Amino acid sequence: MTSAAGIRAELKVTGPDGCPVATVSEGDTSGYALSRSMAPNEGGSVVEEFVFDDDDEVPEEMERLFEYGDGSVYRFDREGGIGCPCERVEAFDCPVVDVQTRDGALFLTFHAPDVETLRDVVASLRESSGAVDVRRLLQSSADESRDLVLVERGQLTDRQREVLETAHEMGYFDHPRRANKGEVATELGITTSTFSEHLAMAQKKLMGAILQG
Repeated sequence: MTSAAGIRAELKVTGPDGCPVATVSEGDTSGYALSRSMAPNEGGSVVEEFVFDDDDEVPEEMERLFEYGDGSVYRFDREGGIGCPCERVEAFDCPVVDVQTRDGALFLTFHAPDVETLRDVVASLRESSGAVDVRRLLQSSADESRDLVLVERGQLTDRQREVLETAHEMGYFDHPRRANKGEVATELGITTSTFSEHLAMAQKKLMGAILQG
């Protein structure tokens, strides 16, 4: 029996609000999560344990527990339900499986059931943070694993989307082509040169998203 394919996503969240570990990493310190509670305790706080590689940058309110590899394990409480990046991801029933931080940014790895949910997660993160970059997407099933690319249609203008959709529907991208530039331009009510300009800009944006990193 083939299991349903899910998506393993790796995101970089720059400038996240309300994240103490990202603040620590604004210096030269990097770190990664060792454990964290999934829900607030009776006092409304969430307990996290993080490994940092430089003790000098860690604030006093974080309790140092013991040495761990090349760094030290710290435990701290933070207020729960503040909409931090991990909470925003898990609000969509997407478990976060890895959290790392460096240069003031969070690197989150989580599992999403489908592309639609992944888009909602990214949109939610962008509401509260600076930049959210999709570093890698991997879709796996019992039969295969494949890399995915999340292309945000919001990068295109309405006119660019209309040009792409019309060209696709008329078979401009088929091989052999079922419509040429002139035919698509006539359908859109624009000149051939204008069609070419919109198409080139749309393709440039899409290729930039596909080839980034």
